[in-house]
Parts: sequence; structure tokens; C-alpha cells
Amino acid sequence: MYMTLGVPKETREGESRVALTVDLIKKYKKLGLEILIEKSAGLTAGFSDTDFQKEGCTLVDTNTAWQSDIVLKVNPPTLSEVSLMKKNSLLISFLESHQNTEVLNKLALHGVTSFAMELIPRISRAQSMDALSSQANIAGYRAVIEAVYHYKSFFPMLMTSAGSVKAARVFILGVGVAGLQAIATAKRLGAVVEAYDVRPEVKEQVQSLGGKFFEVKLEESGVGDGGYAKELSQTAKEKLQTALSQSLAKSNIIITTASVPGKKAPILVSEEVVKSMSLGSVIVDLAAATGGNCALTEAGKIVRTYGVTIVGIKNFPALLAHDASLFYAKNLFNLLSLMVQIKDDKPSLVIDLNDEIILAAMVTRHGERLK
Repeated sequence: MYMTLGVPKETREGESRVALTVDLIKKYKKLGLEILIEKSAGLTAGFSDTDFQKEGCTLVDTNTAWQSDIVLKVNPPTLSEVSLMKKNSLLISFLESHQNTEVLNKLALHGVTSFAMELIPRISRAQSMDALSSQANIAGYRAVIEAVYHYKSFFPMLMTSAGSVKAARVFILGVGVAGLQAIATAKRLGAVVEAYDVRPEVKEQVQSLGGKFFEVKLEESGVGDGGYAKELSQTAKEKLQTALSQSLAKSNIIITTASVPGKKAPILVSEEVVKSMSLGSVIVDLAAATGGNCALTEAGKIVRTYGVTIVGIKNFPALLAHDASLFYAKNLFNLLSLMVQIKDDKPSLVIDLNDEIILAAMVTRHGERLK
């Protein structure tokens, strides 16, 4: 009896990534899995049906892909997609577990064992499975490219016979994986970069990339569980906004990446700051999908307000779908490899509840919601 691994086509608007890439097919086959991929699932990420077929995948329709023993996805399933799943099957994807109550309840009711990629713990052993980091890395790079596109001046300082041009001043708010990549990319393009994070220990990382760390003394820690930032008190937020305002107003480019898991994104760029920025400045808000770090961000839109372009794209990794898919698919493979074992020349699922990675990421099992 063989075990099937299904990859449905992503249906969320604007999504162009895919949960399986051609380079991993042979590795999955070594685990004894029969791979079923929905027709055209990889096209928007640069992987053709022919590419998958050549490596031994079977092209199937939507229903067949969802009826697999194991289903891999990028985005959470819809309620109707959960209805297509086989009882007691396994699902691995981003599940937006902090807010997706209805879908999670239905997964549990359907007997699906599910794992949320956003819940992979940030420990050394799980680095190869950390999809939040792999996708944030891409988002940080693409945010700078987006800023360059909308900013109508040079990034580096230039001296020519016709005169000189000052380097663009870039301010990065939030120095996680996305922020660090944004700093590195902006510096490579010749900008003057300043950055801030509520976690003061990232100062050395900012400086190692050639950026200047903006220091604000708060009377509380901004460090949360697992190395993530935590939500500040209202008093601390107001103090932070006041301290940042002057430097933000002088910036040509602001890239915001600040988010708190399961919470609305904190407002760090007020309307007054936007008003005070020079005409032609650009704000790229990587937190747009969770409310935005800028008070004037409109999720999913690029708007011009007070002469400032505010970019509210919700899915930056999808703009670099090929590489984003390569990274994400490898994260999935590394996680699934913990659970698939060959016994008597046949694959079987062995879910070790004593494994800290398994325990942290598992959301539903045997008809029960665990988170």
C-alpha cells in the first residue's frame, strides 16, 4: 500500500507560490511517497507540468490532490477545501492559527492532523524548517526593490560633471529577518541606513551590516517568547513614536517590518510623520496584512498621500515566487522528513509527540484542536 502526497494549486488572490518544487521530487520518492500535483499548480512559480512529470509526479485534478494522505500547501485551506480532504489525513501549511478559528475547528472535526508552519519554534534544530524566516528574508529584499522602483531618485551618492546627488536616507523599523535583509540590500545599493528595533541586542547585527542603530530607552522590554518582539504598553508606544518622529521625517525611504504574533501590527509611523516627509518619499509597509505599521497604509494597495507613496502589498514573497517556493518547499520537506519513516519497504507516518518541533507546530490531531 503506497502513501500519497498531494499538492493542490493555491487559490488565494495574489498567491503565486507552490508548496512543491521539482528539485525535491526524488527526495520525496526516497521516502516512498507517490506524488500527486494539481495541473498548473507550479506555473506561476516557474515550474511547468512537464517539469513535474519528467521527475515522476502524476498530474491530477483538484479533488484528487485534496484526497491525498498528506497535503502540502502555502496558504490555509478554505472551508470548502477542508471538506475535500480525506479523513485522518495530514496537512502542512501556513494556517494563520492565531485567527483562523473556523477553519481549524473544521480540520479537527474532519479528523485531519495539521501543522502550522508559522508555529515552527526558533531553535537551532528547526532552522531548516523555519518558513517564517525563509519567506521574511525574501520579503525584506523585495521591499527594498519596491522602494527603489517608487523612489524617483538615485539610491547611492553620485558625483558627476553635472552636479552631485546625495545618497538616499533609508530607515528600517523592525530588525528581524526581513529587516536585516532590507538593511543589507539598501546598503549594497548605496543608501545611508538607520534602523530601530525594540530588542536592543540587535544593535550589533545592524552595525555589522553597515547600518546605524537608532537607540530609544524604554522602561520595559520588547523581547517576547522565542526571540520575537512583544507588544509594548500604550505609554511605551507613545514614547517610541515621539522619539522616532524626527528621524523618520528626515528619511527618504521608510521600510516597516514590525509585527507581534497574533496581534494587530503596532502603528509606528503616524499621519503627522507622513505629512512631514519630503515630497517623493516612499514608505513600504511589510506589516500591511496585519493592519500596517503606518497609520495611512491601505492593505493590498499602493497609495500616494501628502506626496508620499505608501506601499501596502500584502504578500511580498509571492513577487519572487520561484525562489520563495524553493525555500518554502524545502522547509516543508525538512519538517515532513521528521514524520515519514520506511518500515518493511513501505512509508508510514510516525508522529513523535515528544519532539519539541512536532509539539510546537501541531494544531489539530485525532479530532481535537490543540491550539
